[in-house]
Amino acid sequence: MTTKRLKKRQKLRNNEYYDIQEKFDDLYRRSKQGSTFNNLVELIASDQNILLAYRNIKKNKGSKTRGSNRTTIIDIGKTNPDRLLQYVKNRLQNYSPQPIRRKEIEKEDGRMRPLGIPTIEDRLIQQCIKQVLEPICEAKFYEHSYGFRPNRGTHHAIARVNFLAYKSKLQYVVDIDIKGFFDNVDHAKLMKQMWSIGIQDKNLLCIISKMLKAEIKGIGIPTRGTPQGGILSPLLSNIVLNELDWWIASQWETMPTKHQYASKSKRVRALKTAGLKEVYIVRYADDFKLLCRTRKEAEKLFCAVKKWLNERLKLEISPEKSKIVNLKRHYSDFLGVRIKLQEKGQQQVTTSRMTERSVRKSKDKLKNCVDTLQRQPTVDNMQKLNACILGLHNYYCVATNVSRDFDKIAFHVDANLRNTRSMTTRRGQLTKAFTQFYGHYTGRPKFIMGIPLFPIHLVKFKPPPYFNQDKCNYTLEGRNMIHKPLQAIDTSVLRYLMEHPVEQESTEYNDNRISLYVSQRGKCFITGLELTTFTAEAHRKTPKGNGGTDEYGNLVIVVPEVHRLIHALDEETVQKCLLALTNSNINYKRLNQLRKMVGNSEICVG
Repeated sequence: MTTKRLKKRQKLRNNEYYDIQEKFDDLYRRSKQGSTFNNLVELIASDQNILLAYRNIKKNKGSKTRGSNRTTIIDIGKTNPDRLLQYVKNRLQNYSPQPIRRKEIEKEDGRMRPLGIPTIEDRLIQQCIKQVLEPICEAKFYEHSYGFRPNRGTHHAIARVNFLAYKSKLQYVVDIDIKGFFDNVDHAKLMKQMWSIGIQDKNLLCIISKMLKAEIKGIGIPTRGTPQGGILSPLLSNIVLNELDWWIASQWETMPTKHQYASKSKRVRALKTAGLKEVYIVRYADDFKLLCRTRKEAEKLFCAVKKWLNERLKLEISPEKSKIVNLKRHYSDFLGVRIKLQEKGQQQVTTSRMTERSVRKSKDKLKNCVDTLQRQPTVDNMQKLNACILGLHNYYCVATNVSRDFDKIAFHVDANLRNTRSMTTRRGQLTKAFTQFYGHYTGRPKFIMGIPLFPIHLVKFKPPPYFNQDKCNYTLEGRNMIHKPLQAIDTSVLRYLMEHPVEQESTEYNDNRISLYVSQRGKCFITGLELTTFTAEAHRKTPKGNGGTDEYGNLVIVVPEVHRLIHALDEETVQKCLLALTNSNINYKRLNQLRKMVGNSEICVG
């Protein structure tokens, strides 16, 4: 019998673990209604929110990246929960940011991009703040802003541009490139924008202001900008440009009308007869497009936006990268894809390709993977090559002519693959992944180290999905579209485990204890007995003394009698424990595996 897996979003599941979803929902609802928020620090500094922040960032790629004090998430995970909670609360009471480590990474054009990496402790505090601010901001953000927001992505933004160009027949695009956006955000203006959307907790605004002015090691104290590398920076950047979104929307989409119209299409027709200029904005972070109908409108819009950005946000545009594009004649680049209108029969349809930079970048990524495989021929490196191919296919498949671009990419990468001939055969066993993603392949697969190579050229166009505006992490209806709540779990036990951590154990241990209770469906790992508030005990498979950790994979939850049975040395104790479990169905195979891992002998079943 197979168990049907529930659809879930991990961050929403984490909210359930720490019983905080209702509080976030309430923030969203009140923000939608126009409420202001004067005491957010209390929720930010709550036990639930701090422990949730730890859980949310511990699996992040950058959680093991060291800040200026050299600590990582592993060091935080080793601390006792009470000590961690008290530390964060004390920091928030009198906040002073630790110095930011500066790191430069090379951009695609060869120039260097500065990253500001806060200490892991400051990143944890930023995550605490982000969790509380996000529902408030989501209620205020413009619906066609797609960057750094829950449930939205680049494909949704591309789909929106395609729709406006093809369906709405808006052939002129105003491409605006903001010069060094993240480095030039005006701090005072940002504070006013946060106040205007309802974030009016002066203590919190003071904390965020101090974060923005955190010393950068070797550089000094910044007067402008948000550090790229901070957890809070993407949300703050959206707050800054949200004002631009709504200003553009007010020129057409949200323009007030005398009458209430039954449908959006009727309202649009009425606006057109009034002689107003139709314009829409599609934004992904600081990369955005303005679409309109005529060249004259586009020129006026270009000048107006340039002036508005300078006067309102104190931002400048890059003249060499900002331009007006007629989609019937030229391509417009957006998020790695080039979009153009092309005649097909008696209508104009959108056609798209990968940008030249995307093709070059994809070739370089694949060549690097192949070179690494050649130098270090391991199964892990072969799987990384396949993962890279699949990742590129999944991203660029929304371009209508993507197969042509990958034909070229495959041609160039094949030259590097010839250097792996000694590892390559035409015989082998197809993996589940190959069958799942490339089962329609009719050619003969190549096998490198016994693993089938995903065909680089084999990618089909998939129309980018439109974003359903009803999806939302902070309404019950919106969540039900993407996530199913916990079922067949005693939430009172879950709440007890969250509210009563094992005092002498680490934060990582206690956090994993909660997720194990859920993954084991509230039942003992050995007997299948229902776990209660008093019978749920976490056991380390490999003891601490033998190098065991508090990681999820090293823990299981069992009832107390089983826990004693695993560690029992003498026959009398073993028999007592077995007697106490007479009416349960003991999985002796699992039990003996755990006993062997702690250095005990197997229990013989008569």
